Amino acid sequence: MLIRLGLIVCLLALIPIKSQAAVLSIDLGSEWLKVAVVNLKPGQPPISIAINEMSKRKSPNLISFQSGIRLIGEESAGLIARYPDKVYAQIRDLIAKPYNYSKQKFDSFYLPYQIVEDSRGVAAIKTDDGEVYSLEEMLAMILSYSLDLAEFHSKVAVRDAVISVPAYFGQSERKAVIQAAQLAGVNVLSLINEHSGAALQYGIDKKFANDSKYVVFYDMGATSTYAALVYFSAYDTKDYGKTLSANQFQVKDVVWNAELGGQDMELRLVEYFANEFNKQLGSGVDVRMYPKAMAKLKKQVKRTKEILSANTVAPISVESIHDDRDFRSSISREKFEKLCEDLWEKALVPLKEVLQNSGLRADEISAVELIGGATRVPKLQAKLQEFLGRKQLDKHLDADEAIVLGAALHAANLSDGIKLNRKLGMIDGSTYGYVMELDGLDLVKDETTKQVLVPRMKKVPSKMFRSIIHQKDFDVSLSYENKDSMPPGVSSPIFSQYTVSGLANATERYASRNLSAPIKANLHFSLSRSGVLTLDRAEAVIEITEWVEVPKKNLTVDNSTSANISANSSAEAGSGDSAEEGKENLQNDGSKNDSSNSKTTEENVLEVTEKKLKKRTFRVTLKVAEKTIGAAMPFSEESLADAKQKLAVLNKRDAERRRTAESKNNLEGYIYSTREKIESSGEVEKVSTTEERQSFSAKLEEIQDWLYMDGEDATAGEFEEHLKMLKAIGEPIFFRMDELTARPEANKQAKRYLTELAEIVRGWEKNKSWISKDKIDEVLNRADKFRKWLDEKQTEQDKISVSSVPVYTSEEVFDKLADLQAEVARVNRIPKPKPKVEKPVKNDTNSEKAENASKDSTSGAGEGSSTSKGASDNADTEAELRDEL
Repeated sequence: MLIRLGLIVCLLALIPIKSQAAVLSIDLGSEWLKVAVVNLKPGQPPISIAINEMSKRKSPNLISFQSGIRLIGEESAGLIARYPDKVYAQIRDLIAKPYNYSKQKFDSFYLPYQIVEDSRGVAAIKTDDGEVYSLEEMLAMILSYSLDLAEFHSKVAVRDAVISVPAYFGQSERKAVIQAAQLAGVNVLSLINEHSGAALQYGIDKKFANDSKYVVFYDMGATSTYAALVYFSAYDTKDYGKTLSANQFQVKDVVWNAELGGQDMELRLVEYFANEFNKQLGSGVDVRMYPKAMAKLKKQVKRTKEILSANTVAPISVESIHDDRDFRSSISREKFEKLCEDLWEKALVPLKEVLQNSGLRADEISAVELIGGATRVPKLQAKLQEFLGRKQLDKHLDADEAIVLGAALHAANLSDGIKLNRKLGMIDGSTYGYVMELDGLDLVKDETTKQVLVPRMKKVPSKMFRSIIHQKDFDVSLSYENKDSMPPGVSSPIFSQYTVSGLANATERYASRNLSAPIKANLHFSLSRSGVLTLDRAEAVIEITEWVEVPKKNLTVDNSTSANISANSSAEAGSGDSAEEGKENLQNDGSKNDSSNSKTTEENVLEVTEKKLKKRTFRVTLKVAEKTIGAAMPFSEESLADAKQKLAVLNKRDAERRRTAESKNNLEGYIYSTREKIESSGEVEKVSTTEERQSFSAKLEEIQDWLYMDGEDATAGEFEEHLKMLKAIGEPIFFRMDELTARPEANKQAKRYLTELAEIVRGWEKNKSWISKDKIDEVLNRADKFRKWLDEKQTEQDKISVSSVPVYTSEEVFDKLADLQAEVARVNRIPKPKPKVEKPVKNDTNSEKAENASKDSTSGAGEGSSTSKGASDNADTEAELRDEL
């Protein structure tokens, strides 16, 4: 039984179970946020874009605080023109950056909100109420909002995510994004470089078995530009014994300009129109000094730039830009291109360098794919075409959504709960080279104490191992390989520092032993899939060679003689008993417990030792403590806990605010719809008295007045209580109104079925004779009772006014009708009985008597009695008849 149960369990384990898990990807842009969800729900595409509350496929990357209320995305976008100092932008680009760099960036983009320097030397945002939020906390709010969009879209819980980041993000920025995700409750499966996301989306539906190719992905976003060279190819793999061709890509190189993007073009227009407005004003006032005016101007400039992409001339109109003055003007595409003349050449540099580094000619590139919103500018495309010598650029990808969709594919491949049939191997590389440097007491500086740990474009993820000969504790520093090529704003190449301790103690402990080699420390590093480099562990390795006494069993001469005698005695034994005894004696050494023989053996064997030279290796785990300070320092555990608590309070407050807004909308909607029913529906007059309607209308007006006066600051509970009170008055009236039509309709259906039931019963009597009369009578009795109940209730209902409480309801009618229909269905399902097959039952006793009688008769005939054949047949027949009886 147990074996059978185990087999069943094993078979069930082999049955594939459809996972209900979902994962998301987040394209964390400078200005915009895109979210995609991978969810294998039937009837839905496996990967889809999560739309926001305004049904848009991308959301502004903005957060605002106003009167203690936090707003994210579209809600914040509507406040920029009125409260530019309360709407916080550029969060992604400023995270983990030194304060001075962030301040300069703020001023150049005319961002008027207040920032302060925190204890780590990075920028933090200070709101009107004096609360200070780190940029990790602000980014966590954005990521939490993304999570909400994904869960609302997929209707399932989502926690695992892949987040795209720019290629130029260094160690501090990547760690900060991961910590922000941790604060938001997002489990980061991986960070992915933006160019790798685009490459995944590009290659997922293509075949490269016979056509490997180089593709350049050129991306100009709001604040940065890069060109990535990617090589697409195929390799053979085995699947269930079959050789299949699998696609893959490898990122060969990526070159960027983190200070050039679409916003630089917009700033040229902003400066141009600001100067023009100042001239129109003519009072020596500079509009740049007024944040609201600049916020309005920047908002309209975005539209003007978009119009210029499709038209040669674009207007601009800003209502009440400053001092109640309107501003109207226009600009030609030619003028715009002249304003940005130097930007076009800068935009070509990443493309030029990536080709120069690879040694490839422009005609050896199979495709140049454009992504990023700023690549829609015609002049930029013309410049790229001119440099590449092409009449047309490649635009197979959605410029806005390619990265987030590719990141979603990566999330699906990394997830344990979701597997897609389409796969594409990805080989990305580290965008920076990293150096390891050691420092410590008595540590001699040489090529081993400072060396390249991770060459640029080394495959991620990777693991590295380094070993040094030393006897004291030491420090490990990790830094960028090239000081001229570091992340924006970074002034010091060192990004991580570790203290390795315990080596001195280990040296002291084993120094007196015979060391066969100098004590060394092994360092184990890892470059994660997210591109984060860490020192995972360290250990001391001590190799000792020493003489060790090893026990050895030797037999003495006496012992050897007695053993020979015993063996000879056993061999010479002639009798069976002696032979058996000899066998028994031989077995005593192994398994049989014979005390005298065992004692003899112990006395005969002498314990002696010998010395052997043995090599032994000891590994001692060393303590590794990170001591990074400054702008690169991540949150401590205590700071992380405080940040989580702060965000939890905000989330709770937001949830209460949403509940309050929903409760208020429900109350307001009920008041308006109810008043319209009372004023326009004649049916309400039939089912209510004049006094009832007047009293109810007065109550509705009273609550409406409260709603727009004292109710402005009311809680969700107060709104819900008022709605409950109004419904207690209005629902009985509207219930009676609904019953005016619902009850007659229910009666009609009931009577129709009672008529049909007579036909059903006749069909039973004609075609289903096996249904007993008792069953049929029971159904007819129930139908008769239902008919009588219906008639009685309707008679009582006709005696009262329609404004009174109904005697019975349509729901009661349908319930009773459903019970009757269920009983009819049950009887109708009674199966036809199978015909009985009557088998003859043999009586063993009678058969035996008949058989004996037949034998006697035969025997008598042999002795001279005569018996006819007919008599014998009669006897058999009688026996059979008796058996049946």
